[in-house]
Amino acid sequence: MVKTNKLNVFNDPIYGFIGTPNELIFKLIGHPYFQRLRRISQMGMSYLVYPGAHHTRFHHALGSMHLMDKAIQILKLKGVTISEEEETGLLCAILLHDIGHGPFSHALEGFVVKDLNHESLSLRFMEELNTEFNGQLDIAIAIFEGDYPKPFMNQLVSSQLDMDRMDYLKRDSFYAGVTEGNINSERLISMLNVTNGNLVVEEKGIYAVEKFLMARRFMYWQVYLHKTGLVAEQILVRIMQRARKILSEGNQLEGSPSLLFFLKKNGNAAFDKEVLSVFAQLDDVDILGAVKSWRSHPDFVLSKMCEMLLDRKLLHIKIKKRPVDSQKMEKKLEEIAQMYDLSEEDAANFVFQGEISNKAYSEEQQAINILKKNGKITDVLKESDQLSLKALSTTVIKYYSCYPKEAV
Repeated sequence: MVKTNKLNVFNDPIYGFIGTPNELIFKLIGHPYFQRLRRISQMGMSYLVYPGAHHTRFHHALGSMHLMDKAIQILKLKGVTISEEEETGLLCAILLHDIGHGPFSHALEGFVVKDLNHESLSLRFMEELNTEFNGQLDIAIAIFEGDYPKPFMNQLVSSQLDMDRMDYLKRDSFYAGVTEGNINSERLISMLNVTNGNLVVEEKGIYAVEKFLMARRFMYWQVYLHKTGLVAEQILVRIMQRARKILSEGNQLEGSPSLLFFLKKNGNAAFDKEVLSVFAQLDDVDILGAVKSWRSHPDFVLSKMCEMLLDRKLLHIKIKKRPVDSQKMEKKLEEIAQMYDLSEEDAANFVFQGEISNKAYSEEQQAINILKKNGKITDVLKESDQLSLKALSTTVIKYYSCYPKEAV
């Protein structure tokens, strides 16, 4: 089992005490790149709906590492060969899997750095840390990229039943104060095994897998895609777009050096070591500080949106099963343009529409395989009564429309 110096322990509200398994893990947690995660919200703007949802990516990374440690010990007890170096690689890979998230996590994904998702940025951070730690992250990076010769190791980090999902469902539901995501992660982990190099779930764990998939579906509709959080994040994105436009026209804006760097670069900066070091200085504090200062900016569109976000006087939002009538939206656009004395282009910051989707289980991705008592391996969809109609593997699309309450 993991040997832990009693001084190097984190008290987690979900799992209790989480230890640092070795000196490398301890140093990684103490690194400025990782400490930055204390200032990155796990659930974006969801705290505007669920007041307790102020936990961070730092919490989640430690929780995921804790579950990975549990999974490793279970698999080793079942005879799966995992060397000490591989164990460290697995723990490092899951610890750093989200280190590339930008401010407010998914809310501004791809905006600060265009065409680079958080997984790609996490890899950049890991490569830089690997250089700093003299190649000690070689195995972790290979596992993270899916290049390691034991597929189950990557599946523990990134699959449809990985330690990442097991932690964030349980953690996010706890902090949000909802029960839908409260999965039995211990039961799931105890049912894991490895066959032909791939991760499987023993047959008696199928009901725990069903609950896990249902929890993921409910959490997306009820929490992650809640209409209030959705419209708040859309406003935040439009605030950043407006700020970028103002800067591109030669005007000045207040803001931290790291935020202004990426706004002026228009998201197209070549991501070298220098740019990585600037990104490592960027977090939620930069965004909130800028939004507070821009609230008094002479540009009406920018100041109005900042006011909406800070005072939680958000746009009205409707979510329906069918696309919104474009003529109705055009009429609302004209109405708001006249009401605020704006061009239709500027009024479009307050009147817009889009779509959201939810798919709890994807047949195209690595399947969740069930190991039957007779030794055969089948997909969870074929074995589950509850999933026999493949309801959870069908993509459900809904459509939203947003506009000021004055136009209701």
